[in-house]
Amino acid sequence: MKLTGSQIIIETLIEQGCDTVFGYPGGQVLNIYDELYKNSDRLNHVLTAHEQGASHAADGYFRATGKVGVCIATSGPGATNLVTGIATAMLDSVPIVAITGNVPCNLIGRDSFQEIDITGVTLPITKHNYFVNDVTQLADVIREAFRLAKSGRPGPVLIDVPKDIQIATCEFENKPVEAPFENKIADEASIDSAVELINKSKRPYIYLGGGAMGACKTEDILAFAEKIDAVIGCTLMGLSAVPTDNPRFLGMQGMHGHYASSMAQNNADLILGIGVRFSDRATGNTAKYAKKANIVHLDVDFAEINKNVPAQVGIYGDVKDAFARIAAKCEKKENPEWIATVNEYVAKEESRYYTTPKLTPKNLIDTINDTVTDDTVIATDVGQHQMWAAQYCNFRAPRKFVSSGGLGTMGFGLGAAIGAAIGSRCKTVLITGDGSFGMNLNEMATAVSTGAPVTIVLFNNGVLGMVRQWQTLFFNKHYSNTTLERKTDYCKLAEAFGATAFKAENLAEFEDAFKKAYAIDGPTLIDCTIDEDEFVLPMLPPGGAIDDMIVGLEELQK
Repeated sequence: MKLTGSQIIIETLIEQGCDTVFGYPGGQVLNIYDELYKNSDRLNHVLTAHEQGASHAADGYFRATGKVGVCIATSGPGATNLVTGIATAMLDSVPIVAITGNVPCNLIGRDSFQEIDITGVTLPITKHNYFVNDVTQLADVIREAFRLAKSGRPGPVLIDVPKDIQIATCEFENKPVEAPFENKIADEASIDSAVELINKSKRPYIYLGGGAMGACKTEDILAFAEKIDAVIGCTLMGLSAVPTDNPRFLGMQGMHGHYASSMAQNNADLILGIGVRFSDRATGNTAKYAKKANIVHLDVDFAEINKNVPAQVGIYGDVKDAFARIAAKCEKKENPEWIATVNEYVAKEESRYYTTPKLTPKNLIDTINDTVTDDTVIATDVGQHQMWAAQYCNFRAPRKFVSSGGLGTMGFGLGAAIGAAIGSRCKTVLITGDGSFGMNLNEMATAVSTGAPVTIVLFNNGVLGMVRQWQTLFFNKHYSNTTLERKTDYCKLAEAFGATAFKAENLAEFEDAFKKAYAIDGPTLIDCTIDEDEFVLPMLPPGGAIDDMIVGLEELQK
């Protein structure tokens, strides 16, 4: 059948399994939006308040569902407004397909109204991008974009479609959903080398990153940990890969990780890293990182092997296959001394927790944990609240944590929470701070207009908390531009958007407010007053290692 380029875009998206797109219309995508109107019963379009919100929503949609996210923007500023969201997806290996319009081909390079070389702009922050100048190639470009986005190490792909290509016609024929490219299978010698090191180890530590989420089943990870009597830790992106309450799981490690998890990794004699980057936030000073351990690193991206930390055995290839082969070959064993040592770390960490009726970050999150169902998605922005969520939130199923790790994008949370809620059709709780929330709070309009079941818990301390923490510790309390002194009434603001709002200044008020807010189907906000001097601890100082970990406030006063 003969279709226009705009019709081909819609048909190919549906063909590839897309059910929801996030976007914002404009002059150079009017033809696409006309087809969205005609096909609204087949393809759901979510109108966001800003294109950045659309890109974050597509990102959150994937993190909560495992399906490629899609966003659409017009040319010029519409396209450039996607850039932060695309970069966020790139740094966290999130597959999204971004479709932008552009001026007609005969006006390209003439500085036409709202013309921008968006393929040039996004070249460093996409796996690949396309400028389509032939309508007969359009369908196959979209198919290939989906395939690339979800193949190997996932990531964003951009397709720029000039307006005349959207109007032009050609023959179209439906094809099957594109399967990802087959990953390389790791060689047997590497597998055997890994098994030998694991079998010899007496203090094994399984280290999960974001790459473990889609590659390894939770039950397989737990069964392997049981088999080799190992403990489990994770990166920020690895949270929710295994249940938080499993006794072998120690939580996130690194700069603001759990004491027990970081200490166990530092004293392990074997670290099995699965889909991790060994980034600076995780390792601290690499010259001092895990010097007692042999490192076995499994990753689908060859560039990550030995990039930040040298591995005794680097296994490049299909992670699911490599992990299964290693697990099958390893011997069953017990490491009672190691487990006893780790239990001492856990006891020392738990001894620092205290009970208080004050409205503290831990009390807030404990209340959330006690109230939400197992299928609830927890999303965050970036800052202190993000680290508190990573430390204290309970996760009982995979893909229940949505947060910007690699790029650390303030303003990510609300758009991503909306995308996660719409995609997963599950209640979503956004934990945010007044600094991050202020960057993209316009997406409250999207939450209300879509009825997205998002409960926003706003940690309101009146400051840019993480930056202030650094200024306190390392800049002689020079609070340069981190005290916000804003007069914003967030409850009135939320109500003006059409949401239901609550104010909480003590724990009893929050417990009551959260139960009420969580029970409401649509978007809600709870403005929670917390102390500006609440710190995220533990913490590694700049250039520090695990041995330099700051665990309590008393260490700061020495």
